[in-house]
Amino acid sequence: MQQGNIKSLHSRYNPHGEAEKYLNTLAFNPKVKVFLLIEPGLGYLVPLLRKRNQKAKILALHAANPAQFGNYPKENRPDASWLPESQLSLQEFLESEIPDLEGAEIKVIEWRPSLSLYGESYVQLLSEAAKFIKRIDANARTVKAFGLKWFKNFFRNINIIGQAVFPVTLDFPIVMTGAGPGLEDTIPLIRENRSALFVLAVSSSVASLKAAGIKPDLVLGTDGGNWALLHFHECFRGEASNQAIAASLSAALPSQCGESPVLTISDSSLWQDLVLKGLGIPYISLAQRGTVTATALDLAFYLTRGTVFFTGVDLSNKDIRTHARPYSFDMLWEEKSCRLNPFYSQIFSRSEDIKTGGSHSIYASWFKTQLEAYPKRLYSLGPNNPVFENLAVSSLGKALEAKGNSLSPIKTKTLSFPENPAKTGAKILKSALINPLYTARLIEELCPLLCPEEAPISLDELGESLMAVLKPYWGQGRE
Repeated sequence: MQQGNIKSLHSRYNPHGEAEKYLNTLAFNPKVKVFLLIEPGLGYLVPLLRKRNQKAKILALHAANPAQFGNYPKENRPDASWLPESQLSLQEFLESEIPDLEGAEIKVIEWRPSLSLYGESYVQLLSEAAKFIKRIDANARTVKAFGLKWFKNFFRNINIIGQAVFPVTLDFPIVMTGAGPGLEDTIPLIRENRSALFVLAVSSSVASLKAAGIKPDLVLGTDGGNWALLHFHECFRGEASNQAIAASLSAALPSQCGESPVLTISDSSLWQDLVLKGLGIPYISLAQRGTVTATALDLAFYLTRGTVFFTGVDLSNKDIRTHARPYSFDMLWEEKSCRLNPFYSQIFSRSEDIKTGGSHSIYASWFKTQLEAYPKRLYSLGPNNPVFENLAVSSLGKALEAKGNSLSPIKTKTLSFPENPAKTGAKILKSALINPLYTARLIEELCPLLCPEEAPISLDELGESLMAVLKPYWGQGRE
């Protein structure tokens, strides 16, 4: 590409005036916190955007490195840029630079002359930005609807757990089981090699595994809704409550977890880290992914330096089957079954609702962009989603022959607290709110959880709201 080509993106006589004239044609929401520029060339939009909104972050997504085409004015540089040669994928870059926001707080600005020059590369940048915004907008709506529930779950759960799992990284092959219909095809293979595998199961897959006589080594739960309790109940049905659990403490956990060792997962938020460190609870930090399957893979890579296999990640229905059988929710449909509302019809309606919802395609698209960032020791077993087809393997043999260390038992620690841990946690957070090092970030994190519908509130009001929400948990659990 010649130097003249990049200059054709801007006026040869007055590029600043051209950029200003273009911005004047756009509508701006005063609540915008991030400007996302799609191939802005030499960045003449940047200083003009800073004048309009000094607090907003400006990010540029480039189809080519503009610096190679000549002088890049210093005042035109955005807060951060993504280039095709960047080590991070585009989605990873956006995740690292953009906090949890609603889609309306991000303004995408195209520099349309770039379309004719870069063509498909430009369209791909725009498509990736749209996918990211769609995903975080869904996350923001979820937080708005369930944030307070998650917050309460966290403090209820620290009152419940009595044993902690020490987070360690070992050398052994892990098979991670999702609950997609494809799990049924690989259960015989898992059962055949059970003694040489560490089985990490998402909670929704436990019913299918147990029906085949497979007890997981670790069960993962991240869902904060009460319906998720049905999956965990499978862990304790018919045997002693000694199933090891890995869980985000914002998840809905049954009281039986008080008798089980728990590997605590923080979502990397400051408020969770402060409470867990203050209470002395061992934990690991994993970013929120929106789907338990992605969190399970992150956890698998944390737990082992060995090979990671996964199965049951169909991200699609198989005819009207939405999950591997048996499935914890089946009892809900069976209880409602009658002559006018047969079980088969309910399952058919549910499969159609899941298809219409579009969540499977969103997750599949995310995994497609994420695969390059995963370690090269990840392999697919069975009929998973087509986005994983390049990871497919036909046998566990080689991995099991070179499995390294023998499977080690999970090491645990009995927890003890001088007083009710929820009460101590509340005190830790209230003290942190008035610490200048933490105040701004805690307000940003806690306000959406504690007062999502209200206008901005004062620090004192936030502290009072915090204590009022948590007070009911002070009389629960251990004293």
